Amino acid sequence: MQKFFPIGIISFALLLIPGALTAQDASSTAALPPQAAPVAPATKSADLDKAEAAMSKSDWKSAEPLLDTWLAARTTDSRALFDAAYVADAQSRSDDATALYRRALEADPRNFDAQVSLGLLLARTGHPDLAKPELEKATALDPGEARAPAKARAWRALAQIQATLPAVGGKPDTASASQDLIEALKISPETPQDTILAAQLAELAGDPATTEAAWRRVLKFSPGNTEAIAGLTHLLIAQKKYTDAEALLRPALAKSPDDPAFTAQLAAVLVAQDKADALPLLQGFHQKHPDNTTITQMLAQVLADAGEYADSDKLYQAQLATNPTDTALLIGHGHNLIRLQRPAEALQVFQKAAEIDPASGEAWNGVAFAAFQTHQPSITIHALTQRSKFLPENATIDFLWATAYDTLHQKKEAAAYYHRFLDSAGGKFPDQEWQARQRLTLLDKAP
Repeated sequence: MQKFFPIGIISFALLLIPGALTAQDASSTAALPPQAAPVAPATKSADLDKAEAAMSKSDWKSAEPLLDTWLAARTTDSRALFDAAYVADAQSRSDDATALYRRALEADPRNFDAQVSLGLLLARTGHPDLAKPELEKATALDPGEARAPAKARAWRALAQIQATLPAVGGKPDTASASQDLIEALKISPETPQDTILAAQLAELAGDPATTEAAWRRVLKFSPGNTEAIAGLTHLLIAQKKYTDAEALLRPALAKSPDDPAFTAQLAAVLVAQDKADALPLLQGFHQKHPDNTTITQMLAQVLADAGEYADSDKLYQAQLATNPTDTALLIGHGHNLIRLQRPAEALQVFQKAAEIDPASGEAWNGVAFAAFQTHQPSITIHALTQRSKFLPENATIDFLWATAYDTLHQKKEAAAYYHRFLDSAGGKFPDQEWQARQRLTLLDKAP
């Protein structure tokens, strides 16, 4: 029969690859404090000059009391409110800074510095949904030629936010994100991060040719860019261009031998090509970094694929000791118990996984096989029923349905599944096909 407990080692490698943006990614480029001193109009004074002089030296302790004194008598001075927000922002007092930026905008809705800084702060602190409208307002303001870089930052932050927030249909608005990036490039030079964002947007939009071209453009000007190497490799793996991916990864890993993402990707590529050096690669990394869970799980799977079930299971059990409800670990452990001829224990493990995640087709798959091996066909039928909600049927599953119904003496159902199995087997499972024909002959003769 076919191998019926696939896990898919490549998926482990993809966990470490920046193939799609996250909300955290969107905020990472919105660094604050903003550029320099504010330029919004306001009545000047010696005290305000002193405060801004201290700010220019990052002397927040000197600037803050001067600003407090000034604002005590001038509560709606937009420029001074922005200064106070800037000082709070620079000291990571995000709530204070947010409130002060908003007060500055209430006093003067045209205060570009306050508007763009509020949007960038909200993006950086993990509130892209709140940042988006503030940044849109900033891009509609005229900051003056000197502040064009700040406006470009607003457009770039908007592009990244558009790439993370779900739009119509629950998917990111990649078209709007691309347009935002174009607007940024109209007023500022292209950066490697722009090209990386373009690659990520193309990937989100399902355009592999543009994605690859963008990643290669980054590498042309920055050959050692690890994000571009990882992103291009991710694409090549998805396209099953394993030789090309390996050619990228070998030199990258030689320069950064402790990089977990490159290690995971190269291991996935080697496994896909049935190359034996995947195992020593993972073993060497695990020996130096035993706490890296992704590499450990990849190693456990490769050991199992190599027939080293006991060694593989030691790794799964060690991780389960600290993560007892991790369904992926439970399923891997259950697979090994089946291979170690301990189906009763495997059944309990798979049932626990299915209880934790009732939508896991792999967990129900394990329950079905383990239950049949422990002579519990009723549990097998129930598990197969649940499995069918999440995973497609195949010849192996058709045969399991048939033999479970046959064991329960449900002749009509057994015969139907034996026929389904024979229709889908296509000569790939000669022993089971012979058994199915024999059982059909006996079932036809049975009263």
